[in-house]
Amino acid sequence: MRWLLLFATLLSWVLSFTRHSPGALDFWLLLGLAGIVATALAFAQARIEANARPEPSIQLMRSQQQQKSSQD
Repeated sequence: MRWLLLFATLLSWVLSFTRHSPGALDFWLLLGLAGIVATALAFAQARIEANARPEPSIQLMRSQQQQKSSQD
């Protein structure tokens, strides 16, 4: 998905600089700016997700606490 966003953003930038009417230029520039933000967030989310540790389940944490308390 993030690669599709990157491609769409680059395409909108190319289209914005090849249009001759101001309305079309504004539309494609605005779409390009929104695409930059969306693409940056998508790549950041993928990077964070790749480095994140999985969350331990609550049941696992409770069983560990019960084992600790039973040992004491």
